[in-house]
Amino acid sequence: MIPRHVAIIMDGNGRWAKKRLLPRSAGHRAGLQRMRSLIGHIFSRGVEDCTLFALSVENLSRPQEELDALYGLFFEYFTSEVPRLKDSGVKVKAVGDLALLPPRVAEAIACAERDTAQNTAHTLAFAIAYGARRDIVAACNNFVREGKEATEESFSAALSTAPLPPVDLLIRTGREMRLSNFLLYESAYAELWFSDKMFPDFTKADFDRALEEYQKRDRRFGTI
Repeated sequence: MIPRHVAIIMDGNGRWAKKRLLPRSAGHRAGLQRMRSLIGHIFSRGVEDCTLFALSVENLSRPQEELDALYGLFFEYFTSEVPRLKDSGVKVKAVGDLALLPPRVAEAIACAERDTAQNTAHTLAFAIAYGARRDIVAACNNFVREGKEATEESFSAALSTAPLPPVDLLIRTGREMRLSNFLLYESAYAELWFSDKMFPDFTKADFDRALEEYQKRDRRFGTI
């Protein structure tokens, strides 16, 4: 069985660079290059939707120099890769608060969403300036303002990840074993897989190992 929705916490770029006596920005660029090489492979394995954790709300407190490097990479990616993604039938989706980003970066991401909105083969979501607790609180406040009672279905639809389905397989690189405020509601029954490798070193073969492990697991969703 192939997971429909795979989520990846792309962790370890900074530590990868530090180990090589390079600036953290070099690690983020290496991570971007790794991401580019993995996306096509992930979809080629039968995965329909993929969400990548690129920048958390908490990350916005990092040094401005590092943030500027990240913003530059985001702008580069969303202005150069969209034509290829569009031709491949991939829909780009932003998950998070784009208002927290520099205007030119936010507009590049919004433009990527618009240009690929009609694609249906795959969805590639980027969690940028994202925090799951923040997203959940915002959804709750919307129901309070509207005076409506939430159901599981309507609550899921109110999250910024909608209409993506629940996460089937969540992968985290970088040796850490926690969710770090990523897709908390959407990952309620996700299978978790952790890698000791820093993200720039995470290969297609590593992804395939995660997929093989997923296929061995018995997903009972609370039943016997």
